[in-house]
Amino acid sequence: MSSMLTHAIRNLPASSAWAARVFARSLSCSSQLQAAAVQPKSKKTLAKSGVKNIVVVEGVRIPFLQSGTSYADLMPHDLARAALQGLLNRTSVPRDVVDYIVYGTVIQEVKTSNVAREAALGAGFSDKTPAHTVTMACISSNQAMTTGVGMIAAGQCDVVVAGGVELMSDVPIRHSRKMRKTMLTLNRAKTLGQKLSLISKIRPDYFAPELPAVAEFSTSETMGHSADRLAAAFAVSRLEQDEYALRSHTLAKKAQDGGLLLDVVPFKVPGRDTVTKDNGIRPSSMEQMGKLKPAFVKPYGTVTAANSSFLTDGASAILLMSEEKALAMGYKPKAYLRDFVYVSQDPKDQLLLGPTYATPKVLEKAGLTMADIDVFEFHEAFAGQILANLKAMDSDWFAQNYMGRKAKVGAPPLEKFNNWGGSLSLGHPFGATGCRLVITAAHRLKKEGGQYGLVAACAAGGQGHAMIVELYPQ
Repeated sequence: MSSMLTHAIRNLPASSAWAARVFARSLSCSSQLQAAAVQPKSKKTLAKSGVKNIVVVEGVRIPFLQSGTSYADLMPHDLARAALQGLLNRTSVPRDVVDYIVYGTVIQEVKTSNVAREAALGAGFSDKTPAHTVTMACISSNQAMTTGVGMIAAGQCDVVVAGGVELMSDVPIRHSRKMRKTMLTLNRAKTLGQKLSLISKIRPDYFAPELPAVAEFSTSETMGHSADRLAAAFAVSRLEQDEYALRSHTLAKKAQDGGLLLDVVPFKVPGRDTVTKDNGIRPSSMEQMGKLKPAFVKPYGTVTAANSSFLTDGASAILLMSEEKALAMGYKPKAYLRDFVYVSQDPKDQLLLGPTYATPKVLEKAGLTMADIDVFEFHEAFAGQILANLKAMDSDWFAQNYMGRKAKVGAPPLEKFNNWGGSLSLGHPFGATGCRLVITAAHRLKKEGGQYGLVAACAAGGQGHAMIVELYPQ
C-alpha cells in the first residue's frame, strides 16, 4: 500500500515469538473445554437506573454449512424459517406474544427482499406481527439485535425476535445493464415493429451476466485483497495466519465433540436428511495448510482458502425480552445485553479494523477495562484480519496516530478469546454471525464462570460493532 498507515505499521517488529504464543495458548485452551462450570466472579452489575434491563432468553441457529451442500436447493426464507421454528420449539414461547421480528441479511433474494416477513409467516407467526429486514454487511444480525434492544428500551415492545440469514449457494446473478435496459424497454413496446427494432439492437456482449462478488463498491476491491493488505501492513505472517486458523478449527472441533455448541438446532432439509452439525470444521495440519497458494494477491499474498472464512449458508434467531416480561412468563434468561457501539472508518486501508475501534469505545461506555472481560467473541473474517486487529489494539502508535487515544487498549488474552472456535471454522453466513457471537458469549460465561463478555465484529464498508454481554445471575 502507498498509504502512511502501511509504511508506518510495516516497520513495527514482526512477532515470531507472538506467533509461538498463539499456537501454545491454543493448545492450553483445550483443557478449558473440559473444565466444569464454576461460579461467576462477583462483580458489579451494569444495570442503569431508569433504563430497562433487556435480556437474552435463548438463541439458536441451524447448522452452518459450506455453500453448495445440503441447503443448496433452498431459499433464504427457508433457512430463516427453520431458525425461527427452532427457537419456538426450544422456548415454547407463544407466537402471539412476540411483538416484532427483525432479521439481518446481506445478499438479498429479490423475490423475498423482506426475508423477515416471509420467514415469520412461514414459521406460523400471525400476519399481524410486524417484521422487517436490515442490512449492514457482516454485522447485519448485530443491527437486528440492537434494533430489538432499542424497541424494548423505548417501551414499544416487550418481546422481539431478532436473527439473520444468508444463502450463498444461490445468489442473484443479473443480466448486464444494457440487456436489462433493453428488456424493460421491450416490455413497453406496443407494436411489432418497435419490438423488432429493439431486438435488432441486441449484441452478443449484452448476454454477459453480472456475477456477484464479495467486493467493496466504493473501492472495487474484494475483502480478501483488503485482508491481504491489512495483514501485510501489520506484519502478520503467513505462518501466524495458518497457526491461528488451525487453532480455530481445533477448538471448534473440541467444542463440537464436547457438546458445547448448544445453540445448534437440527434442521430436516426437505428431500434430504436431517442436518445436525456444522460441516466446515476441518482441523488440518500446518504442512497441508502450507501447500495452499495465495487466494487473492498472487503470487506473494498470505491469505489462502485455509486461513479465510468460507462461503456459508445458515440462519440464526434470538429471543429478546424486557427482564420483567421474561420473569413474568417464567423464563430464566441467559444474559443481559448491555452497552453497544457502532463505528465507521476508512473503507480501504482500514476496512476490517472495526473491532479495534469499537472495543475501547464500548468498554469506556460500560465503565469497564479489558481486565474486566471474562469472555471475548470476535468475528473471524480472515486469520490475517483478526491478528491485525489484535496487533492494532496492542499498539500505542496506532492508538495515538489513528484513534486519537493517548494509549492502546491492549489485546485480548488468547486464553479468553474465541475458545469454541470462530467464523474461520464454524462458518460465516454474513447476516447470521452476530447472533452466534452473542449466544456463544452467554454460554461461555456460564460454562467458564465469567460475568462480562465482549462481542465484536468487522463489516464491509469499513464499519464495526461491539457489545457487552453480562451473565444473568445464576
